Amino acid sequence: MICLAEEELNVGFDRFKEECSKAIRELRSGGYEEALVVHHNDADGLCSGALVKAALEREGVKPRLICLEKVYPEIISSIHSTWSGVVFYCDIGSSHAGMISEYNRGRCLTIILDHHDPEEARDERVVDLNLERFGYVGETDFSGATCCYLFARELNTDNRDLSYLALTGSCEIPGGYRGLNLQVLGEALKFGVVEERGKDYVITRFGVTVKRLFSMLQILGSTLYYSGGPSLGVRMCLEGPSEEAVKAVGEAEERRKKANKRLLATLYRRGFTKVTEHIQYLDSGNVFEGFGTKAVGTFASMISYRGRPVDPNKYIFVSMRVPREVPGWGSLEREFTKFSVRAPKKLRELISVGKMPSVVDLLRRASEPIGGVADGHSVAGSVIVPAGLEGELVERCEEAVKEFLSGGWR
Repeated sequence: MICLAEEELNVGFDRFKEECSKAIRELRSGGYEEALVVHHNDADGLCSGALVKAALEREGVKPRLICLEKVYPEIISSIHSTWSGVVFYCDIGSSHAGMISEYNRGRCLTIILDHHDPEEARDERVVDLNLERFGYVGETDFSGATCCYLFARELNTDNRDLSYLALTGSCEIPGGYRGLNLQVLGEALKFGVVEERGKDYVITRFGVTVKRLFSMLQILGSTLYYSGGPSLGVRMCLEGPSEEAVKAVGEAEERRKKANKRLLATLYRRGFTKVTEHIQYLDSGNVFEGFGTKAVGTFASMISYRGRPVDPNKYIFVSMRVPREVPGWGSLEREFTKFSVRAPKKLRELISVGKMPSVVDLLRRASEPIGGVADGHSVAGSVIVPAGLEGELVERCEEAVKEFLSGGWR
């Protein structure tokens, strides 16, 4: 992980603003009446989608939102072969800029606003404004929602009133507000968008704290992904918590707690499904049936901070089968399994100094030859692979780690 000096970051931010301005000029000159907004389903993704939705509506552009848990090639292919307007990818997309470019082929103006590890876009009409491309770090300096907010602010300074959404989405980043997130916090306080309350911040227009909004959105987007949670979450972002939303969150949280306890008990009783030299893999079975697949990511994160039976030196893999129905889009042609992968503390330290491969690099290297699609960060990521290839993925990841340690990735 490379940390740049403040002066270099300032230069990088100026370049970001220049690229924003170019994209905005093309957006306005295109005379678009509609926009397709593809956004992730966690709290950061819901805040990102809501931010861009509000900003576009203020410009007179009607947004259509599609919430995705993962990037599926057949969905990207469908979008870029049938949609004729502008496409936004919010808190999702950077890791697949190459694939998006391949399917777009100069057809649609496509703007990516994300903080996941980026891949190079090979189409000049695919504009990736991920701030990692300008020297910032997506795991510490900014969230997907912050990237969306900074674009929205360039679009119109009146969008400063949406800064609370950047702060809410950034709650997923541990360690408090730093980098660009800290700058946004200062701006939100200055303009009265939020008010400080102890170690949290109250969103002035709603009277709810940033952390509380974040926790509710996490549940709506993941646990209730297949039952209207994302649309309810986007509405909550812009209108505040309704009685309907608060009730839905309470019921869903109870279900999630029970499911986590059930799987945790299984782990303590039976151990991991498979353990290799560098990987500990748990198949969640049907424990999270009806939940969004983010549930296995939450569980993997939770156990990454525990002791036995978790080995702090090994990657944690947790999987679940992906339902074929994608809300707001249709049905996938084939079945997939999703893996969420986390690095426990000791392993994170080794990854940070280059002694072990980053999670996202490992998943990309091992999964692409078998039709997998991976994204994420250095210590946390996920991948989908065709159903039935779960064991092969684990084996390929193990071999990839060994290859890395022998110097074979160079």
